Amino acid sequence: MKEQDPNHRIAICVDNTDYEMSLERRKVYPILPDADAECDDYVRIIDETGEDYLFPASRFVFLTVPTEVEEAVLAKA
Repeated sequence: MKEQDPNHRIAICVDNTDYEMSLERRKVYPILPDADAECDDYVRIIDETGEDYLFPASRFVFLTVPTEVEEAVLAKA
């Protein structure tokens, strides 16, 4: 399991197989902290419904972006 950097608060979806209604490929999503989920290689994402759900971490690439970009993404969550 690849440990997630706690500084990563946004991720981009690279695989939405079986989750087409909840996730869009190449879309940036906010991450909510969830240590228990991370232990099982999952990540808590605010999806297309506006709700937070657990998804396999392997479906995302975790991003490090300038503070201004992160704040803009998180403000829309």
